[in-house]
Amino acid sequence: MASPVLPSSGVLSPLGLDAVRPAPGFWGDRIALNREVTMAHCQEWMEKEGWIANFRGGVPRRGREFSDSEIYKLLEGMAWADHPALPELAGIVARAQEPDGYLNTRWRYARYTDFEWGHELYCYGHLIQAGVARLRTHGEDELTQVVRRVADHVCARFMETTETCGHPVVEMALVELYRATGVERYLEMARRFVDRRGLPALADIEFGRGYFQDDVPVRQAKVFHGHAVRALYLASGVVDVAVETGDADLLKTVEAQWESTIARRTYLTGGMGSRHFGESFGEDFELPSDRAYSETCAGVASFMLSHRLLLATGDVRYADLAERTLYNVLATSPALDGKSFFYANPLQVRVPAEPLDGINLAAEGGLRSPWFTVSCCPSNIARTFASLPAYFAAAEESGVRIHHYTPAEIRHDGLVLNVETDYPWSGRVAVTVAEGGTGSISLRVPSWAEGATVSYGETRRAVSPGYAVAEAEGGWRPGDVITLDLPVISRWTVPDARIDALRGSVAIERGPLVYCAESVGDQPPLAEVVVRPDAAVEHVVDGAVELDVKAALISGVPTGWPYTAEKETPDEEPITLRLVAYHRWGNHGPATMRVWLPVDTARTDRSRYLEEV
Repeated sequence: MASPVLPSSGVLSPLGLDAVRPAPGFWGDRIALNREVTMAHCQEWMEKEGWIANFRGGVPRRGREFSDSEIYKLLEGMAWADHPALPELAGIVARAQEPDGYLNTRWRYARYTDFEWGHELYCYGHLIQAGVARLRTHGEDELTQVVRRVADHVCARFMETTETCGHPVVEMALVELYRATGVERYLEMARRFVDRRGLPALADIEFGRGYFQDDVPVRQAKVFHGHAVRALYLASGVVDVAVETGDADLLKTVEAQWESTIARRTYLTGGMGSRHFGESFGEDFELPSDRAYSETCAGVASFMLSHRLLLATGDVRYADLAERTLYNVLATSPALDGKSFFYANPLQVRVPAEPLDGINLAAEGGLRSPWFTVSCCPSNIARTFASLPAYFAAAEESGVRIHHYTPAEIRHDGLVLNVETDYPWSGRVAVTVAEGGTGSISLRVPSWAEGATVSYGETRRAVSPGYAVAEAEGGWRPGDVITLDLPVISRWTVPDARIDALRGSVAIERGPLVYCAESVGDQPPLAEVVVRPDAAVEHVVDGAVELDVKAALISGVPTGWPYTAEKETPDEEPITLRLVAYHRWGNHGPATMRVWLPVDTARTDRSRYLEEV
């Protein structure tokens, strides 16, 4: 089956790319753009920067020590997308492999001399994931042979040591290769890598061992901490090991860490990582908007982790977070043309950034960049979008569950379903049976969707958040239609009072989407705007829903220090503030932006709006 995650047990089994075929729509359009534009864009920049030439040899090496991994992530995306450029690129990689299986363009003459920063095992992890994608979509070929030799080399070199890599990812890659090949030593190697971390296995650094999640053993950690991408990749590998070894306690450990992290260390968008220092999680409730790091790769890793936990447990809350992250982090990173990207995803940008046509030397910035010195995010988006249909639906013992809504054809156990929807802009999802069969058809009702209804045949009923289960006596017949109506309406959200940076602010959401104020050319100046959280007015612009809310500008001039604010009161005359879906901001040139908006407390009954929201 063509799926990036294929566990041997669990409540749910994924439906792969061969069973879920997206049609034009929100995600279908992005998947097509990714294959037709983004992958070529990534390959062009990798050639331009000399990262592919590193494998050809004969020239001074260019790029960071982990640049090999970007080629591997692109290869994985190409494998899922059946991209015609894969064989040539894979051949270039294959010819650089050493006779004993070792493959790295940076460290070939100084192997395994820097486990903290060398990224050798990290690079192998992404190469192995590319090989798994090729195995499941095409079968054995030159790329898969390279990957098997790499994996065998890793087992021979590391099985009996206490060493591990400063950047996790090889753990989940080895488990997936075990799942694809049945070779037990790959699973055992992954298990040992997991158990070594936190003993400690790495040297201390300026960020502390917590940066590597090497300060405490995995089973003792209470919450995700340290470098966000590392933490989430490690957790994904831990879930994989737990599922394949039947270690229920280890799985529950990750579930508890996930729950604490979601409740205390996750942004409204689903973004993770609040500190630029160490690209890391902050402490509980440390969630500043303007200093949010919320790296795109952390969003990818969080999405992968949520999906694994969903398959293992069937718990809908993992699908809910996956959707939030999908629409408000992953969809946010690429520009609408698929050729530039956000690396960090703050929830407030104070100063409009200057347009950049070349390489962004820094991760942060108020405009998407075509490429970065550390360009992990574009290739990560490329491989994730290429495999995205495999995340949309899953099988269970009683039938099929649909987690994420986009126009698509879904096949399972004789059933052929056609999904039609304009989600997330509207809340109607119609599932038509094209070819009949038996079994239940379950549609996810998001946690925000109080008042949803489902109808089919003579049945119409209200459904609570969770899964709306539809069953047909005698089986489903061609032409049967299941209609789910979700109340996709705007709602004001009040932050937890323990988040220092957000007190006195509100945000607005609509369906799965977080909205933001975007001020192109800083008009109006968002630093001087306060909102009056009444009902929002909807407008459809280029097929997307935008919102108008009542606001006011703060007038008066600061009179010095200590701060005196008597004259700095909101104007009596309200203004209209236009809000756009967060994932669409930054596509119209330099702009300021903010998600959390200060409330006009002078003219807002806070107790009233708290009750209403």
